Amino acid sequence: MAERQDKDDHEAVWMDFKEAVNMTASALETFLETDESQSVGQKKDGGEATGHKQGRRIVEILHKKKGDLTDDDYADMKKAVGYIHRHLKQGGPDDKSKLKESPWRLSLMNWGHDPLKD
Repeated sequence: MAERQDKDDHEAVWMDFKEAVNMTASALETFLETDESQSVGQKKDGGEATGHKQGRRIVEILHKKKGDLTDDDYADMKKAVGYIHRHLKQGGPDDKSKLKESPWRLSLMNWGHDPLKD
């Protein structure tokens, strides 16, 4: 019974992830190389930001076949979905002309979601 429940949970996480992460692996990889990507997020001791690191992890997941995903992959997918949903609820800048370069959008993009694609 537990195995079936895990499969059901994995399917729900998969669907949520595919809905929340709207950037392709190649688009995310390209973005992660930019100064804009590396300029946002919480950094520990001046190192890589949490979101930037997760973005690299999301790229790995996007390159995998669904059948090859591990429990760790699903845990990271769930983390990405949670972050994206929380960050979207916070909302972006009131001045929509500033949305494209806003830290709010750039942070979301590090996690694989471009709010301008919606």
